[in-house]
Amino acid sequence: MKYEAVIFDLFGTLVANFSVREHESVLTEMASLLAVPPDEFIRLWIDTFHQRATGALPTPEANVEYVCQKLGAHVADDKVKLAAQLRFNYTVRSVTPRTDSVETLSHLKSRGLKTGLISDCSIETTIAWGNTPFASLFDVTVFSCSVGIRKPDPRIYQIATEQLGVKPQSCLYIGDGSSHELTGASKVGMHPVLLRVPDEENADAHQIDKEEWNGPAISSLKEVPTLL
Repeated sequence: MKYEAVIFDLFGTLVANFSVREHESVLTEMASLLAVPPDEFIRLWIDTFHQRATGALPTPEANVEYVCQKLGAHVADDKVKLAAQLRFNYTVRSVTPRTDSVETLSHLKSRGLKTGLISDCSIETTIAWGNTPFASLFDVTVFSCSVGIRKPDPRIYQIATEQLGVKPQSCLYIGDGSSHELTGASKVGMHPVLLRVPDEENADAHQIDKEEWNGPAISSLKEVPTLL
């Protein structure tokens, strides 16, 4: 067997990327609940992604409070909790597996490969994770908000390989190319492959720092076993 482990990205890979329109709709609903200007709230929420993704804003409520403070708005605790719940509910919906995700992961496990996850995400994802079908299918999960670093920082890949007990050179990495993750994986010695789903190429997918990738690519997770 060519590889010992397959490491996946989450958003845009095992699950679809956020829809820009749906994401902004949820943020607008949150802003209405908090009685703050929606456009400014959306801008500041997006601008605080790094803080969310590295754990600097450790709870959904902390993120809501931070943005409201930046807007000069004092909001009651019950409103903050309700707004945070709206965001959490959206995250739960967003981690619904693609139709071929669970099947692909189960197949890899049946072949004796180790499976890992590296995701740039906020705390909501880690809270929702245990109730997803993914939870039992991974040997190692590395969430950026838990380790305090984001892709393409080489340390986040090294954490995954060390916990898996494998060398980067024996790892296949599958991702949609956000956060320059494929280049990051390549630099530590992994074998990165872009997942480019044709139906999503022109969709309003919310992707952060997407890279131009000229290396290996697949159009479906069902193709992953053929790479082994």
